[in-house]
Amino acid sequence: MEILYTILFFIYGLIFGSFFNVVGLRVPKNESIVTPPSHCTICDRRLTFKDLVPVFSFVFLKGKCRGCGTKINWIYPVMELTTAVLFAFAYWKIGFSLELIVAILFISMLVIITVSDFAYMLIPDKVLLFFGALLIIARVFSPLDPWWDSIIGAVGGFGLLLLIAILSKGGMGGGDIKLFAVIGLVLGIIPTLLTLFLAAFIGAIVGVIHLRRSKQGRKTPVPFGPSIALAAIIVYFYGTQMLDWYTNLLV
Repeated sequence: MEILYTILFFIYGLIFGSFFNVVGLRVPKNESIVTPPSHCTICDRRLTFKDLVPVFSFVFLKGKCRGCGTKINWIYPVMELTTAVLFAFAYWKIGFSLELIVAILFISMLVIITVSDFAYMLIPDKVLLFFGALLIIARVFSPLDPWWDSIIGAVGGFGLLLLIAILSKGGMGGGDIKLFAVIGLVLGIIPTLLTLFLAAFIGAIVGVIHLRRSKQGRKTPVPFGPSIALAAIIVYFYGTQMLDWYTNLLV
């Protein structure tokens, strides 16, 4: 049964991942996530069921619109598959419990903000407020130990990023600051600090690779949200082991 449930969560992830792409691309533009129906942004052709099967449609269509032949953005299949893998992994790691709700909500938010930040270099407040409210409720029923660590994490995450933004004179975006408040709520203060460190490390690597490939100047903006999202996922699932490993090095 475990294998069956894992497969089901993978399928759910594919379906929700497709929806998260829509949310991540439309909400920053203040567009409805319901209307108009999914369509090609170039030829305005309404997509049919055969065009909307997560991942598989992209493969069968060879990454091109069926109508005009325009290349489909790679972000669609990548985020669909990523969501599917993370949903399945969350169930495999946590199982059926109240904490699984926290994990699914957390993953969903991070996927959406990754799509938005890739597309527009923007983390929408609406997404953070929506998932922040749900995660507050989820943390009430599945609290950290101690329970007040969520409060300290949220305040600390927000305050630390705000301080960095002030000292760097705008080097940190407002969306990143609010995102860390939600991350702190979910993870607690120490894992949030670890997330920041890991995100900076990942972001530095991504930045160097991007600059070398694009051959642009150092001031070329690079979205930091995806690095934060990756770091937060790693710390959520393996933060305790990482901290234990580091502590053992100091002994």
